[in-house]
Amino acid sequence: MLLVNMTGIALIALIIWWFWLYQPKEVEIGNDDLVVIVENGSYQPPRIRIPADQSAKLQFIRKDPSPCAETLVLPDLEISESLPLNKIKTIEIPPLAAGEYDFHCQMKMYRGSLKVE
Repeated sequence: MLLVNMTGIALIALIIWWFWLYQPKEVEIGNDDLVVIVENGSYQPPRIRIPADQSAKLQFIRKDPSPCAETLVLPDLEISESLPLNKIKTIEIPPLAAGEYDFHCQMKMYRGSLKVE
């Protein structure tokens, strides 16, 4: 009985960590354009750090044929772009104030964020 309870507690802890506490590593955009791969239900990398008050270019390549992956939305920037399958699409990011800006598909199943510092 103790083993079953301990296993249950361990699984609950793992679920809490995976869905609410886990934060993927941030990738900093450099002088080269960053390519974000859209596949398997996610953006890779999902968290991107860019400098404040500087424009940036992000390149997205959609490898996932799912219709949900087709549209990229940056709601705070009022950007909505269609991502062609297996072709690079460049998204111009205007200079932004420091903060965090989410991006996602139209159904919010694919999610990522821009951290501006």
